Amino acid sequence: MCGIAGIFHLETAKPVDPDRLRKMTDSLTHRGPDGSGIWTAPGVGLGHRRLSIIDLEGGAQPMLTPDEAQVLSFNGEIYNFQEVRSELESRGHQFQTDSDSEVILYAWRQWGVDCLKRLNGMFAIAIYDQRTRQLFLARDRLGVKPLFYARVSDGSILFGSELKALLANPLLRRDPNISAVDDFLAFGYVPDQTSMLKGVKKLPAGHYLLLEQGKPEPASVQYWDMDFSQRHKALANVLEDELVALLKEAVGSRMIADVPLGAFLSGGVDSSAVVALMAEKSRRAVKTCSIGFDQESLDETSYARLIADRFQTDHRERIVAADDFGLIDTLADHFDEPFADASALPTYRVSELARETVTVALSGDGADEAMAGYRRHVFHHAEERVRGM
Repeated sequence: MCGIAGIFHLETAKPVDPDRLRKMTDSLTHRGPDGSGIWTAPGVGLGHRRLSIIDLEGGAQPMLTPDEAQVLSFNGEIYNFQEVRSELESRGHQFQTDSDSEVILYAWRQWGVDCLKRLNGMFAIAIYDQRTRQLFLARDRLGVKPLFYARVSDGSILFGSELKALLANPLLRRDPNISAVDDFLAFGYVPDQTSMLKGVKKLPAGHYLLLEQGKPEPASVQYWDMDFSQRHKALANVLEDELVALLKEAVGSRMIADVPLGAFLSGGVDSSAVVALMAEKSRRAVKTCSIGFDQESLDETSYARLIADRFQTDHRERIVAADDFGLIDTLADHFDEPFADASALPTYRVSELARETVTVALSGDGADEAMAGYRRHVFHHAEERVRGM
């Protein structure tokens, strides 16, 4: 992951203080340890912290087009960037790097906000177009990559990958958002679009924000949403084949990297399926890692070992004490906002283990919910049938 930050003067093109922007950017060093940069122009400044994954030498940001008409700061990865690049090249665009970042720049130049329809990936994007004096902020369809923003007293809009980037700017007020506290107590997390600080918003998943100097702040625009109205009907074996093909495509596209690659392996259906598909595609043993617990009732490493043996992965594991609460302060710092999910502790530990040997790790996080893999879905289905009577 990378980190982005920026300042945009909405009303007038006042100068942006580079030191203030640098402090915002440096607060995200943990997101991007491989490089940093800032860029300023009248009324705007973009900052970037880089974790190098694709085109290690040529993908530095903020990235400008050769004529300096557009500049980009981007966090994430575009999985189909090679296909989009080919289409752009057929339209006459010439590329200087092999990065997915440059593809986003020229996609914006070619299609404007409609470029989002062509980008398959996880991202938080900031593009400033000097021709139109517009700042384009966008977040991926499912909101994998975060993006906070807020209007402050001097008329500027601050944005960043984490709340701490905005907190590094002295103009941001530290007033609590009481309704977000209420949401947290109800749900165990702060819902999308809101935040724990009054006046600070999250750009919702599948939305973009197009700001223009000299014009009022507009509302964000939804460019994508999940559609359940068109149900696909076919025989079970046909649907199974289609699902496997989609999973193969998804896993394969996420294995494009110029750095060591691995996977989290819990032994569950989701991570096991990901590892199986990675092993099928990879020429080398897949690097896998698992976290176990010192209480047998909670430990699932035996299942992970079965999968590791089955696919001959380069497997590593680490045992964590059930009362490993020393991470609380670290987690609070990284999450910025309260998050009442105990899985944060083992997730941090398995990430810590993976980082010792790889830079990118695939996981099956969320698939158990999406594929109704928990018993509570069966119970819910039975309850709904009873209610329907």
